[in-house]
Amino acid sequence: MLKSIKYQSKEISYYDEGKGRSIILLHGFAEDHFIWNRQVDFFKNKCRLIVPDLPGSGLSEILKDMSIEGMAACIIQLISETCTPKDLPYLIGHSMGGYIALAVAEKNPGRLAGLGLFHSTAYPDSPEKKIGRNKSIEFIRQHGSDPFIRQSIPNLFSESSKKYDSDIIETLIRRFGGFSPESLVSYYEAMIKRPDRTSVLKHFPGPVLFVIGAQDAAIPADDILKQCHLPSISHIHIFENTAHMGMLENTTRSDVVLEEFVNA
Repeated sequence: MLKSIKYQSKEISYYDEGKGRSIILLHGFAEDHFIWNRQVDFFKNKCRLIVPDLPGSGLSEILKDMSIEGMAACIIQLISETCTPKDLPYLIGHSMGGYIALAVAEKNPGRLAGLGLFHSTAYPDSPEKKIGRNKSIEFIRQHGSDPFIRQSIPNLFSESSKKYDSDIIETLIRRFGGFSPESLVSYYEAMIKRPDRTSVLKHFPGPVLFVIGAQDAAIPADDILKQCHLPSISHIHIFENTAHMGMLENTTRSDVVLEEFVNA
C-alpha cells in the first residue's frame, strides 16, 4: 500500500506491505523502491516491508538538505512514525542506501534490530572515486539524465546478467531515464562528502549483514571484506557471478540471505 509522511513540509512516499517483524529496505543511487519488488513479493506474507522512495527519488520530493545525514534524518522520522519503540526494524540499504542506513545507525543504534549493507561500504570515497563522481556530475549537467542512465546502469550488472537477464536492465533504463538531474547531482555530492563510518560498524549493538558481489566494480568485494570483521556479529555472503545488483541478479539467494538474517 502506498503511503506517505511529511518531513520538513516535503512529501516522502513509501510502500507498506505485510505484517509482523519490520524490514525497511532503502534503495540506492538513481533508483527507487522498484528495485526491491522481488523481495517484497517474497516477504509480504512473512514480515512487514517498509520501502521508501528516498528524498528526490520516485514519488518523494527533494529536500533542502540532501546530504547523507539529511536523508538519514528523514528515514529516522519514517521509522519513528511507522514503527513503535518495541518494534525494532531491520534496516537494509543498497549502495547509497547503505550509506544512509549507516548514518541512521550512527544516530540511533538502539532503534534498530539489525543493519544490512547490500553492496555497500562504511568507507568514504577514495580520491579516485571522488574524481569519477565529479566527472559524472559534469556529464549529467551537460547531457541530462537519460544518456547518463543508459550508460551507467549496464555497468552495475555482471557479464552473465547482461547476457541472460537483459530485460531487467532495459526495464531499469526505461524506468529511471527521466530521473531528476538535480537529484542525481545532489546524491553524488552527498556521497563525495560522506565521512568514514567504520566506527558505526564497530559499535553497532546488533548483527550486521554484508552482501557482496564477486564481480562488483562499483564497490569491490575486497574493500567490503576488509571491514566485515568490525561488527561484533557479522553475516557475510559473497554472491558469485553477481556485480552490484544482487537483489535482481541473484533474487533467490538474496531472499534466502535476508530471511536467514532477520530470523537469526
